[in-house]
Amino acid sequence: MSRRTGVIVAVVLITQLMIVLDAAIVNIALPDIQRDLSMNAASLSWVINAYTLAFGGLLLLGSRLGDIFGRRSVFLAGLTLFTASSVLGGFATNVAVLLSARALQGVGAAMLAPAALTILMSSVSPGRQQTRAIGWYTVVSASGAAIGLIAGGLLTDLASWRWVFFVNAPIGVAVFVAALMVLPRTTTTRTPADALGALLVTLGMSTVVYGFIRAAEDGWGDAGTLIAFITGAVLLAAFVFNESIVSHPITPLRLFAHRERSTAYVARLLLVAGSMGAFFFMSQYLQLVLGWTPLQTGLAFLPIPVSVFASSQIVSRWLADRYSVRVIAGIGMALSAIGLGSMALILGAHTSYAAMVVPMILLGLGNGSAFVPLTAAGLTGVEPADRGVASGLVNVTQQLGGALGLAVLVTVFATAHPTSATPAAVTDAFVTGADRGFAVAGGLLAIGFAVLMVALRPRGGRGTQELALDDELILAES
Repeated sequence: MSRRTGVIVAVVLITQLMIVLDAAIVNIALPDIQRDLSMNAASLSWVINAYTLAFGGLLLLGSRLGDIFGRRSVFLAGLTLFTASSVLGGFATNVAVLLSARALQGVGAAMLAPAALTILMSSVSPGRQQTRAIGWYTVVSASGAAIGLIAGGLLTDLASWRWVFFVNAPIGVAVFVAALMVLPRTTTTRTPADALGALLVTLGMSTVVYGFIRAAEDGWGDAGTLIAFITGAVLLAAFVFNESIVSHPITPLRLFAHRERSTAYVARLLLVAGSMGAFFFMSQYLQLVLGWTPLQTGLAFLPIPVSVFASSQIVSRWLADRYSVRVIAGIGMALSAIGLGSMALILGAHTSYAAMVVPMILLGLGNGSAFVPLTAAGLTGVEPADRGVASGLVNVTQQLGGALGLAVLVTVFATAHPTSATPAAVTDAFVTGADRGFAVAGGLLAIGFAVLMVALRPRGGRGTQELALDDELILAES
């Protein structure tokens, strides 16, 4: 790998870390934000949701913009918007400014994420180098939430909640300068813009993400939740119909015809859906039940990113060229499911942190193992003209998975009610709800394991496509 390519990889990885980290870094800072800006509980939840909604809803549109206007241009524009809105959020003195800043961060992220992944895949030669690059990308994507919690705890305890936003400014400026110097200018497509498709998919995705957010807050039976899901389904159905008849669709339906690629999208969604619950419940357990500080809570998550790093490097360096997606991703999903199931079994009102470490390590090892082949499979055999959209779909499954997981697990968590208002009863109810949440999270990963085993079952005595070393593994051309 040349020095220039190495810098491009670094630019992409730092950018992806900023994007993924930003979805989690504010979590530990929420109590301080609520106090300083006098926010109520409903407004506080939208500090997270405004980012998720804008990011998830605009991802497919953002991915297509890279093909139309050039990935370098869209990358730089998205990075500028993301960095500027981060600074705006840090200076926010009222709720409206903060939520607007978070939404603009989401818009910037929706432009950045697919462009960054496409640039990575186009810059690194297919084969072992590309597989290793995916391994590093996996470390960032799979452990970004845990790293965000660690960083959020450090910044909130040592400085101020405002620094969870300000920290993006120097990083964003440095990445912008490096990107300006090393990112190659890419060709643009002169095809007609699918304006109706862009509108339908943006409204449909946003409405579905909002439905998940609403379900987490008000339950699955809430009228607003049901209306959001029905509306989103209708809009997405109209989008699919539109894509089937227009000459230049914003999301070519042929991308879903590849069995391994489509299976990877579904499995990735379920993997993220189940794993997000671990961060949600563990961060609260450590602070509310064990009484830990934000800094202690953030550092407690270290076993997860360390395990993700170790397993992803093992997979990308030594296993990806020997075993199929079905085998590696299946083992990863199984390990993560066992980790979450173990957490459900051991968690109690007086469970020590030491007892939680092994399940956390299993979760990290499983995520790191599964994300490498699932990311690669999500981009397998994609034509150069469709790279941006395929990259967008990889990110869409991650965002929808996170929103789905949070909605399902919060709903499950809420089924446990304290028998009285005493601290002991409240703690017992919390632990009971968390146990149920971990069990369901493990179940989601078990379903993902089953999907991989069934959908990628060898046909005619031949295994599924193997990763790495084959120039046709991820992209036909660099």
